[in-house]
Amino acid sequence: MLRTLLFSLLLSSVAAESGYAATCEGAKCRVLETAMKSISDLQKTIDSASPCADFGLKADTICNSALEEFSSTAPPSTDDPTKSSIYDRKLSELESTLDAPLQVLYLKQLSLLRERALTKYKTTSRGSEVSEYEAMVVADDQFVKEAEEATRSAGANWDYTSERNSLQALLGEMAAGTKKLVDVELKAASQQSTAMQYLQMQQQQIQQMQMQLYGGSSPWNIGFAYRLPDTNINLQASYQQGRWNGVLSCVPDEYASMLGPNGFVNGVGPGNVGVSVNMNL
Repeated sequence: MLRTLLFSLLLSSVAAESGYAATCEGAKCRVLETAMKSISDLQKTIDSASPCADFGLKADTICNSALEEFSSTAPPSTDDPTKSSIYDRKLSELESTLDAPLQVLYLKQLSLLRERALTKYKTTSRGSEVSEYEAMVVADDQFVKEAEEATRSAGANWDYTSERNSLQALLGEMAAGTKKLVDVELKAASQQSTAMQYLQMQQQQIQQMQMQLYGGSSPWNIGFAYRLPDTNINLQASYQQGRWNGVLSCVPDEYASMLGPNGFVNGVGPGNVGVSVNMNL
């Protein structure tokens, strides 16, 4: 008789525990259905390649609201250790199930924030008053600030150290590439300046040789022009760098109408003689 009573009590306890487990499972499923809709909204924002503002706070809000709803639907039992164990297990399963997709979105968020920091570095480094190191610091500070805002405050093992190290490595490579490019440009400019100095030196040497060849270094440059009266014959003579040059040419009398009926006047006059004198000092 006693054995039958004990067996009945055991069956009743198992049934009660099974019923409580079913209650917790049902509450967990309902809470997950609601929370997943909120997670889906966050995913749409991040999938559009746009970082989600206050991602960490929103993730905390989704998890905390889900846990509170679960506790109110399936309250824990303080008198029955078995039921308390079931509650704790279901609560942990709920939090893990929510944290997994949120952490995937968190990593995507960090990737977007890293790209934003790289863009910040490129924009800052273009300013002539900012050094490469200062641009790196600005970009890194921006990433840290936004990554902190994207990280859950508690209850999750979220960390952005790896992404920050990757960002710093990329910034270092970009800064090194920029420095190499600047060095190449400076070297090219130096070579060009050296070439110009060499050409100037060669030009000066050529001028000195010409002066020696033509017998001196006279600063005078003199030119004469004479047109034979009533003809198209033009005579020119010039003296430059100690050397005389003469030119005989035949040109049309284009301005005869302006100089009288006979074109150029007979003899030497202002109508058929030209003189120019230059002196280099």
